Amino acid sequence: MVRRGLFVGRFQPFHLGHLEAIRDVLKEVDELVIVVGSAQHSHDVDGPFTAGERLVMVRRALEEAGIDCRRVWVVPVPDLDLHVMWVSVVEGYTPKFDVVYSNEPLKRRLFVEAGYEVKSIRFHKRKVYSSTDIRNRMVSGEDWGKLVPKCVADFIEEIDGVNRLRDLSKSDKA
Repeated sequence: MVRRGLFVGRFQPFHLGHLEAIRDVLKEVDELVIVVGSAQHSHDVDGPFTAGERLVMVRRALEEAGIDCRRVWVVPVPDLDLHVMWVSVVEGYTPKFDVVYSNEPLKRRLFVEAGYEVKSIRFHKRKVYSSTDIRNRMVSGEDWGKLVPKCVADFIEEIDGVNRLRDLSKSDKA
């Protein structure tokens, strides 16, 4: 029987900490469903990238890292403000899964209450690998490229993501 895990993230952007967490989880499961959360949000300071762009980032990073993509499902899932229904929404968008990997307290609680086994994810240099910090570095012109897989940095440059984020940052302060 195939054991399938679930890992939820916003990936704004996908960074090396995410990649290492996925490597760890894939040591415990046969297949992994990676949920790109808040799929309906984009073009704001906290979430500048579209769901489609984040799907590309995740897929390219996995391929670049040599991870067998036949073992991975990458699925966009929108937010739902009704917490009691959120697990059902995730279940409706994803293949069946057996175990959930999350450190976020609300997600953990919701999946536990829905009857799922929930495991913690080992953080990888949490103070270094933070999407918030990476976005802040982009806006301020600091080095951020070494915190994400090379293909992700290349893709963000390709879509002019840094300038998008800087423009959004200006409108956020207006």
